[in-house]
Amino acid sequence: MSTMSSSEEETSPAEGETVSPAESTRLPESLPPRRSGDGWTVGSDGEKHWGLNGAAGLMLIDPERGVLMQHRALWSVAGGTWGFPGGARDVGEAAIDAAIRESFEEAGVPDPNGEDVDILDCHVLDLGTWSYTTVIAVARHRLDPVISDPESIELRWVPLDQLRELDLHPGVAASLPELEELLAPHL
Repeated sequence: MSTMSSSEEETSPAEGETVSPAESTRLPESLPPRRSGDGWTVGSDGEKHWGLNGAAGLMLIDPERGVLMQHRALWSVAGGTWGFPGGARDVGEAAIDAAIRESFEEAGVPDPNGEDVDILDCHVLDLGTWSYTTVIAVARHRLDPVISDPESIELRWVPLDQLRELDLHPGVAASLPELEELLAPHL
């Protein structure tokens, strides 16, 4: 588990302005390389969303340990919350490929080719001009995640029935009932 010193928890706000750690915009010293899908777009809901071509994440299940959860870096979208490893889709990249790639980049699992997981289902939030696909997959064997880029504070396997105890990313929280329904036949 990663810990932060009090000096790392705060940014330098403008005089008289207070900024909580979860609202921090302080960027890490090194960022992942830019990819073709990186950038903001506005969805048909009028909100800004990350991923010029949409985005995807991997809800990775280990039958013995639960769901792989990522405690998101404070500077990231909905920083400080818990979600699935994921991010922007590259130009022409399939959602499943993006979810696997992003999870490998952020958590070191699964194998970059996805050969150590079985895809169970997908959930798509389609906003017309932007979409987010959650790919539900089960690990074929024990996978041990490692923080492999600056987008994670912590990675943890969480039993499915304990997910709601976390401060979830708003998108994960909103889609969790549908994700559980899609996952139920496979448990």
